[in-house]
Amino acid sequence: MRTIFFFIAFFIQLCSLQAQSLWSKFTKLSRPEKCWAFAHPFVAGKAFHVTIQTYAVTDSIKKTGSIGTDNSGGKLDAFKHAYWIASVTASIGSRKALKLGKAHEKGNKLQFKKHQLEDKELPDSISSCMDLYNNEQGAKTAKEHPDHTFQQLQKEILKKLANGQLKCIRKDQQGNFLTCAGTIIHKEEEFGKWNVPKCLIASNEN
Repeated sequence: MRTIFFFIAFFIQLCSLQAQSLWSKFTKLSRPEKCWAFAHPFVAGKAFHVTIQTYAVTDSIKKTGSIGTDNSGGKLDAFKHAYWIASVTASIGSRKALKLGKAHEKGNKLQFKKHQLEDKELPDSISSCMDLYNNEQGAKTAKEHPDHTFQQLQKEILKKLANGQLKCIRKDQQGNFLTCAGTIIHKEEEFGKWNVPKCLIASNEN
């Protein structure tokens, strides 16, 4: 009975946000993200609506090139995750927001097992560590500034990015991933491996 009640509540939220085609986006989520939604039916609609908005902001920033265009381990990628979780935290609280972030990473692990790419790259352990770290920083930022608007949170995240408080993955000028020793990681040799020897660095080093 409780499960049915939660499903009805969640379905009502989906219908109320039909203009944003939320249902079509929901069906494309990974299994862990769908499980999160059914476990949090009263805030799931709001969280997904905020997610759509924050990803739109990231796309707009990408067009300016102000923090680069690298959405796979670069500054843009770091900003996306931190700003996303900061905005979701401001909307539904840090605990639920961070659980959503973890569900997203579990979904990426499933993508890896199926050899499905995310942003033209196969997910791996270091990329997941980077995302989870930046998620934590995003939640922390929202908690530090509880009265901030989304736009103000965006500015705070950009400050952290510039100050090296977020994490990126080390690359050379040609976009090749590097180990912490500075050697190039050859994709063909590491493809299909979860533990790739990539190197996390501060966001002001890349």
